[in-house]
Amino acid sequence: MDTHEHHKPATGAEALLTGLKSSGIDYVFANAGTDFPPIIEAMARLPVDASPVAITVPHETAGVAMAHGHYLVTGRAQAVMFHVNVGLANAVMGVINAASDNIPVLVMSGRTPITETGRPGHRVTPIHYGQEMFDQTSLLRDVVKFNYELRYPEQAGELVGRAMALANSAPEGPVYLSLPREPLAEACPDWNSPQPTTRPRATPAAPDPAAIVTLADWLRAADSPTILCQRGDPDGQLGAALSTFATHHGIRVVSPFMTRNLLSSDHPNFAGFAPDAVFDQTDLLIVLDSPTPWIAATNSPPPSCKVVHIGPDPHFARLPMRGNQTDIAVQSDPLLALAALDAALAAPLINADKRNAALAGQSAARRTKLAAVARNAVGEPMGAEWLSHCISNAMGDDAVVFSDLGVLPGSMDLAGPNRVFISPHSGGLGWAMNAALGAQLADRERLVIACVGDGSYMFANPVAAHQIAEALQLPILTIVKNNAMWNAVRRSVIGAYPDGAAAKANEMPLTSLAPLPDFTKVAQANRAHAEKVACGQDLPAALKRAIKVIRTERRQALLDVCVAVSDAH
Repeated sequence: MDTHEHHKPATGAEALLTGLKSSGIDYVFANAGTDFPPIIEAMARLPVDASPVAITVPHETAGVAMAHGHYLVTGRAQAVMFHVNVGLANAVMGVINAASDNIPVLVMSGRTPITETGRPGHRVTPIHYGQEMFDQTSLLRDVVKFNYELRYPEQAGELVGRAMALANSAPEGPVYLSLPREPLAEACPDWNSPQPTTRPRATPAAPDPAAIVTLADWLRAADSPTILCQRGDPDGQLGAALSTFATHHGIRVVSPFMTRNLLSSDHPNFAGFAPDAVFDQTDLLIVLDSPTPWIAATNSPPPSCKVVHIGPDPHFARLPMRGNQTDIAVQSDPLLALAALDAALAAPLINADKRNAALAGQSAARRTKLAAVARNAVGEPMGAEWLSHCISNAMGDDAVVFSDLGVLPGSMDLAGPNRVFISPHSGGLGWAMNAALGAQLADRERLVIACVGDGSYMFANPVAAHQIAEALQLPILTIVKNNAMWNAVRRSVIGAYPDGAAAKANEMPLTSLAPLPDFTKVAQANRAHAEKVACGQDLPAALKRAIKVIRTERRQALLDVCVAVSDAH
């Protein structure tokens, strides 16, 4: 047995930490405050293997994003711990992103002491009055699956076990524990004996057999079926199964508004990421665990098209409004649903070979066109298509990219699932760079690239992010797609008012980021290799230099890349 299994927790803080360890938590990303003395003392007292590794993060949004990125490449949920309401407030944006992306993470924060004297952990400073709230959990209750405030020290381990079981059960998501100082500092009662706190995740939901039979019949009758999927599992199992199923039955696959890629770019059945590719001639649309498969105002299925949604929560109950057409809603793990559907079909669909041939031709033509667009985007400044193409060429066999308005997946050659992670639909910017740090922590030998817009880079709290990268020896490559403006805002204004005064203005209000700081100097403050790249022809060589520094010197690198403003992306 491990040492931590022999150790009887002396305080609530020790019970909490040993509970985290036994529940499979490897890291606690923490930003400490005056609520942390019992936790810090417990970390110092406990045997090394009795509690998770504590990671100091100088900003809370970085901590949550690191846990998020770590999960995306490992499938293992991690924990974060922050300082009462002020630390929790900084962390909320990251928790919103985790909820949107169905990422299990245990969010913890201290709670201002309730007692003024007499009990361990009582108030000792003016901020213990100034930081108290009537309902601290209200800051994030709307975006977590479970929340609870620790009452007694002996509860802590069991509470962690319950929280993690709920976080890891589909649909996965963040959970929150509020931790007052008093029960953390209080001694566990003598009668309390250590108990196993691990709780298993709920087994995945299997599809209803009758629904599968109906769907199989609809597939046999369909002339142009399409599968839509925006994300898969960290192990890439859904991507592999989808690849086989689509080929076997001659089915087109599309990934509009993708957050995690599923198929290789050259898969002959893959029709790309563009939203307008979804409904062309489709008479049966199967949506796999995709919260926003289409935007009703711009592109909806044709009236004759049947639509089937499959997922752990096919109606996405956590979304207040979601009006997507639904003819069948199958509550199921998508992987189990594909297996059941393949078994129900028994043999390849009748027109599978004919459809496969047509889809392969369409895929090749689409890729040829996109490659030509990328080659034409070499210039000064370069286009985002060329930037994405060059990053793709530099990725090698196993590199991963995290993007905040950075890359265009359609301009990349991706070898398989989970090579590009796009910021969640919740849109909390600053995510990608810090998520990349979490992924690099999980695998220090893998090339991890963060490609972010200039505004997104500033949202990432780059001083904190670069400090983390140096302190933990996490040599990520950060690429800043620099067009000196909030281009997403500019495009949204043009979309709403194409002939308006703002669109015709020399400088659209609230969109310019000029004068920009020198991003290379921000990175160099933490001894990073940093370069500016103005011309597209110079980018491949700059990428090689940066990656060489990462590989040979184990230093982080940053490229500040001048990119043309685009009305399309």
